Amino acid sequence: MPTRSSKRRETDPNVRAFVTVQRATGQLPPEEPPQDRRNPHAVALGKLGGAKGGKARAEKLSARRKKEIAKKAARARWGA
Repeated sequence: MPTRSSKRRETDPNVRAFVTVQRATGQLPPEEPPQDRRNPHAVALGKLGGAKGGKARAEKLSARRKKEIAKKAARARWGA
């Protein structure tokens, strides 16, 4: 599995153990959590729309369209 670029930690277990012991004994400062660099306005908009998204979409769909979507999902899942 590829590693994420945002988590740049040492992969060698010996080096990680050494750094962990140094932090535990106070020889290194504690690791700070990553800062949230997301735009707060974009986050608020995402929460606003995301909370009602699926329910609002389902209300707009006709019963016939919902049935088509359900059949397509069942075919994809069960291969029928």
